[in-house]
Amino acid sequence: MRRADRLFALVQLIRGRRLSTAAWLAGRLEVSPRTVYRDVADLQAQGVPIEGEAGVGYRLGTGFDLPPLMFTADEARALAVATRIAQRWLDPALARAAGDAMSRVMSVLPAAVRNEVDRMPMLVPPVGLPPGVGGLLQRLREATQRRTVLEIEYRDASEQRSTRTVRPLGCFFWGKVWTLAAWCERRQDFRSFRVDRIETLTALDLRFADEPGKTLADLLRRETDGAVSAR
Repeated sequence: MRRADRLFALVQLIRGRRLSTAAWLAGRLEVSPRTVYRDVADLQAQGVPIEGEAGVGYRLGTGFDLPPLMFTADEARALAVATRIAQRWLDPALARAAGDAMSRVMSVLPAAVRNEVDRMPMLVPPVGLPPGVGGLLQRLREATQRRTVLEIEYRDASEQRSTRTVRPLGCFFWGKVWTLAAWCERRQDFRSFRVDRIETLTALDLRFADEPGKTLADLLRRETDGAVSAR
C-alpha cells in the first residue's frame, strides 16, 4: 500500500470508531505500531485533528471531514447486495434511508462500475417482514432511541397473552425474526419478545434512564454468560 493510501485509510479507521489503539490500527493496516505512531504524528503536523496519544488510543476531533469516498467495484457490489437485503428486513423508514444512501453511492460511481453493480446477478426475492411487522418494528426502534417506556400486549409461543410494561433496550434480527430485548417491569428482569407476537403497543408518557443492572450492556453481559431468560 502506498503511504498516501495508508494515511487516508488511517484517517478513515480512526474516524469510524470512538477510540482506536495503535495496536488495532496496526493490525488493520498490516504495519507495525511504530509506523502508526509516525503516521499519526505526521497527520497531526499537517493539521488533521487526531486526539489521543500512544498507549491510550486515538480519535478524530469534531468538525473534520474528508472529500466524498470512491469505492472499488467489489465494495460497491457488497453495498448494493447489503442494501437489497436490508430493504426487505428493515422497518419502512430505515429501508427508505438505505435506498437513498445507495442511490447517492451509485451517483458518484464511474459509469463502468455502476453498470457492473446494476448487472450483478445477486437478487433478493420479494419476501421479508410479515404485514404490519415493519411498522411495529419502526415504532419499537424509535421508542428505543427515545428511551420511551412501553406497554405491550404480548402473545407467547403457547398462545398465552399478557400485558407488560417494558423498557425497550434494543431490537435483534435473527435471520427471519426480529425480537425486542427489554427490561420487564412485571418480571423485574430482562425479557425478549418476538416482534410478530406483539399484538398492541402503547408508548407511555414516561422516559427511562440507565440504572445499574437494567441496561443493554448488562443484558449483553448476561447473554455472553448464557444466562438470559427469553421467551
